[in-house]
Amino acid sequence: MNITAIYPGTFDPVTNGHLDIIARAAKLYHKVIVAVAVNRNKQPLFDVDQRVALIGQVTTEFTNVEIIGFDNLLVDCAKQQEANVVLRGLRAISDFEYEFQLAGMNRRLFPELETMFLTPAEQYGFISSSMIKEIARLGGDVSAFVPDNVLQRLIEKFNRG
Repeated sequence: MNITAIYPGTFDPVTNGHLDIIARAAKLYHKVIVAVAVNRNKQPLFDVDQRVALIGQVTTEFTNVEIIGFDNLLVDCAKQQEANVVLRGLRAISDFEYEFQLAGMNRRLFPELETMFLTPAEQYGFISSSMIKEIARLGGDVSAFVPDNVLQRLIEKFNRG
C-alpha cells in the first residue's frame, strides 16, 4: 500500500530534530509531504517561502519528500495532497495532551486521516524552534541544533538588526 504522510509544522526555523523526523519518515512512507504552515497567530522569523526553501535545501537526498506551504486547515491540505497519515513529532510528555486533542479533532473532521506520532532521537528531544531563535537572538551558538543553511540565515537575521 502506498501511504502518503503529511508532516505539518511552522518550522521557524527547521531544526535537526525536525530533520530527524523527516529522515525516519522517508524510510517508513511511500511519500512524505512536509507542510509548512502559515500561522497567523505567530510572527515568524522567516516567511513561509523562506522556510520552504530552507527545508528543501536540506532534504534533497530524500526523493520521496516534498516541501509545500499551506494556509488552510490541515485536513483540507491533507485531502488536497491525498495524504493518508498526519505525522507529528512528540518531544516530551507535555506535547502529548495538545497533540492528542489535535488528532481527535482531525479525525472528527476527516475520519480517513490517521495520526502517527514519532519521537525524535534522544539528542534532539529538547530542541524547539522557539528556543533556537531565542538563543540565536542573544548571540548564542546554535550550530549543533540546526543545519548549516539555517545557521547562516539566523546569523544574517540577527546581525542585521
